[in-house]
Amino acid sequence: MRILIDTNVILDVLLKRSPFYETAIEVLKLSARDDIQEFVSASAITDIYYIAYKNLRDKAAVRELLNVSVAGVSEEEIQKALELEWNDFEDSVQYSVAALNEMDGIITRNVKDYSSAEMQVWEPAQFLEKTKC
Repeated sequence: MRILIDTNVILDVLLKRSPFYETAIEVLKLSARDDIQEFVSASAITDIYYIAYKNLRDKAAVRELLNVSVAGVSEEEIQKALELEWNDFEDSVQYSVAALNEMDGIITRNVKDYSSAEMQVWEPAQFLEKTKC
């Protein structure tokens, strides 16, 4: 299963945001399983780095925490995002990255922002429930 992890879930882990941290870290641990591949979009990495560094003030720690699989963002993803005409362009880009990279879904705390999505979108706790062995 190929999954795109939304910015807010990564930031929950990096910044240890309560009450979301515990669930978010469990989602990221799932990447150790052979049947789950987790990605973050290249466009989200810059936002995540900026916000995490602003809060942590430790470049080495932020770099280490961002050791994730990155899904590229090209002109094709941007054009698809523009065609969607969603209210939040960042969400449009995230969705386009997931769709064009044939991912099975997106994990986010803002499921309502993806109400027009034609793929599965889960909150972190929902995904953990789905993937229980």
